[in-house]
Amino acid sequence: MLQDMNRHFTMGGLIKFTLPTIAMMIFTSLYNVVDGIFVSNFVGKTALAAVNLIWPLIMIFASVGLMMGAGGSALIAKTRGEGDDARANRYFSLVVVFTVLLGLVLLVVGQVVMVDAMALMGAGGQLLDETVVYGRIVMAALPFFALQFAFQTLFSTAGKPIYGFYVIVAAGLTNAVLDALFICGFGWGLPGAAIATALGQVVGGVVPIVYFCRRNSSFLRLTKPRWEWRPIGKACVNGVSELVSNVAMSVVAMLYNFQLLSYIGEDGVAAYSVIGYTAMIFSAIFMGYATGASPLMSYQYGAKNHAEMRSILLKSLAFVGSLSVVMFVAAECLAPALSAIFVGYDPELLEFTANAYRIYAVAFLLMGIPIYGSAFFTALNNGLVSALIAFLRTMLFECGAVLLLPLVLGPDGIWCSVFVAEAAAAVITVLFIVGLRNVYGYGRKAARK
Repeated sequence: MLQDMNRHFTMGGLIKFTLPTIAMMIFTSLYNVVDGIFVSNFVGKTALAAVNLIWPLIMIFASVGLMMGAGGSALIAKTRGEGDDARANRYFSLVVVFTVLLGLVLLVVGQVVMVDAMALMGAGGQLLDETVVYGRIVMAALPFFALQFAFQTLFSTAGKPIYGFYVIVAAGLTNAVLDALFICGFGWGLPGAAIATALGQVVGGVVPIVYFCRRNSSFLRLTKPRWEWRPIGKACVNGVSELVSNVAMSVVAMLYNFQLLSYIGEDGVAAYSVIGYTAMIFSAIFMGYATGASPLMSYQYGAKNHAEMRSILLKSLAFVGSLSVVMFVAAECLAPALSAIFVGYDPELLEFTANAYRIYAVAFLLMGIPIYGSAFFTALNNGLVSALIAFLRTMLFECGAVLLLPLVLGPDGIWCSVFVAEAAAAVITVLFIVGLRNVYGYGRKAARK
C-alpha cells in the first residue's frame, strides 16, 4: 500500500509508517547475528574475533550507501514536497548510479589496504590470516552492500517502506540458509560464512534495482539519469552525517578491539563481538525509527508545514524515550541468555561477556537521542549539524572515553565508555534541537481556529 506523506500523523500512524523500516533494520541486524552464531559455534572463537576485526573496515566503505540513501532521500522528499515529481525521479536515479560507482572505487581501495590495516590493529598469525580471507570475499560484494544500505531509506521515500523490509528479509534468509549449507553442510568454515554474507548482500542490492527499473506503484522510478553534480553534492552533504556516524563507529570499534587486545586479549575481542552483535539489534530499533521518520520530516519541511513538523518531532522524542527504558531493562535481564547463544560452550568467557554486557547496556537509556537527532537534521537538509552530532558522539566522546576510562577503571572502563559518550552526545543533541527550533519553524505551535 502506498503511504501518503501529505497528511497529519497520529502517534499510531507515525509508528505504523516507520514500523517496516524498524523491522528492516532489526532484520538486517539479525542476519548479521545469525552469521556470528554460525561462525562462533561451528568455526570457533578465533574466527568470531576475525569477523569482528574486519567488519568495521567493511562498514567504513559500505557507509557511502547510507550517506547517499539518507542524503538523497532528504533531497528527493523535499523536491516532492515542492511538487516537482519529475525532478525527484531524476535525483533518485542519479543517487543510485553514483552509489554504484562509489562502491566500485572503494572495493578496489579496500582490497589494497586490508592486510596492512588489520596488522595495524594488532592481528597476527592465524587471526590475521582468517581476518583477511573473510574480508576479501565480503569486500567483493561492496557495491551491492552499499546499494542495500541506500535502499533502506529510499524505499520509505518512495512510499513503500514495507518493500524495503521484504528485500532485507530476502537478503537475510539467503545469508542464513547459505550459512547453514556452506558451513555445516559443505564444511567450508569461515570462507563459507563470507560467501553466504556476500551473496546475501547481492540479493539486497539487486532486487530493488529490478523493482524500480520496472513500472511500479511507488512515487519513484529509475530512469536514464542526466549527470548533475549539484544534486550529487547536495545529497552527499545532506547524508555526510550518516557517513561520519558509521565511519566513526567503525573507527571506534577498531579502537575497542585494539584496547581489548591490549588489556584482555582474544577473549576480550570475542566478548565485544557478542555484545556488538546483540546491541546492534537494540540500536537498530532507534536507527529504523529515525530513518523511517526522516522522509516525513523532509516532506513537511518542503511543504512548509511547521505545525506538522513540530508534531512529528514531539511524538518522535516521546517514542524514543519510552523505547530507551524498555530496551535498557530488556538488555539487563537478557544479558546471560544472549551471551550464551554465542559462547555458551565456554563458561568462563560466558560469565565475562554477560558481566560486560550489563555495564554496556546502561548506554541504551540515552543512545536513541543522538541517533534520532542526527537523522532529524539530515531530514531538514542540514548536513553540517547532523554530521557534527555524529562526529562528536563517536569520534570525540567515545574515542576519548575508551582511551581514558581504562586508565582509571581498568578493563571495565572500556565497557563504561559508551554510556559516557552517549550522555554527552544526548546533551549536545538537545541543545541543537532547542537552539534551532525557530530557524526551521518546528518550534511553532499550530494556530488555534
